[in-house]
Amino acid sequence: MKLMQKGKVLVVDDEETMRRSLADILRLEGYQVQTVSSGEAAIQLLGTDTIDLILLDLKMPGIDGLEVMRVASRVTPDTMIIFLTAHGSLESAIEALRQHAFDYLLKPSSPNQILESVSKAMERRYEIQQRRALLEQMGASLMILREGEQREISLPIEQDIIPLMEGVVFDLARREIWQGDNPIEQEKISLTPTEAKLLRVLLENRGRVLTHRELVLMVQGYEVTDWEAPEVLRPLVSRLRQKLGNFPGGEAWIVNVRGTGYVFERRRPERNTEREE
Repeated sequence: MKLMQKGKVLVVDDEETMRRSLADILRLEGYQVQTVSSGEAAIQLLGTDTIDLILLDLKMPGIDGLEVMRVASRVTPDTMIIFLTAHGSLESAIEALRQHAFDYLLKPSSPNQILESVSKAMERRYEIQQRRALLEQMGASLMILREGEQREISLPIEQDIIPLMEGVVFDLARREIWQGDNPIEQEKISLTPTEAKLLRVLLENRGRVLTHRELVLMVQGYEVTDWEAPEVLRPLVSRLRQKLGNFPGGEAWIVNVRGTGYVFERRRPERNTEREE
């Protein structure tokens, strides 16, 4: 009988025996498993596939587990992270928990310990996504009501054209971004209503750090807790950054102020630099 797939798990470990053992344990439990032997390979895969959870070796040659987690939190913020660590790296594992890793397991761990941790992480991921979906649904309903109230006093399109940087222009009315003087001839990047609202709020407060809760209230129109606010914002900011990244320097305009919120800073792209930042 074919087991139902419970989710996608990526195993990242430079030890072949460990990778194979973890993969076997998880596949027998019904998980869809991929394995890679380095942090570099893990980051490459994160850019092309959706991963629900990563079992991640903390200490590896080249890019280590902490760096992989930093990339994952930016590229796929919903991906849960469980670290695999030896006794000698416990201090680093605790630091990883401070940076929002879900759990860490000491090598070697029993199959039951591994499966229990993975199961709890998957449940946590589902709870976060369900809560976010509910909050976004509530926010969308409020936005529809408010747009209906404000329709009669909407500004002309010409007043909604906002210059950004390097010839990049944001048309708030049409929720489009392009680069160049003639919009008819330029390829345009379309924003969702929520992405456009977030960009407008950030632009109206250029240089000012807005807290996570402030942004949720200003963009979505409802109050959330300090814990919920970053969870609501993270995927929205990630999608908007990816779209801004189609323009020179655009991926750096929205700056994360760790533990506080975000600020919009129009930075010009670096030119003629010898070192890659």
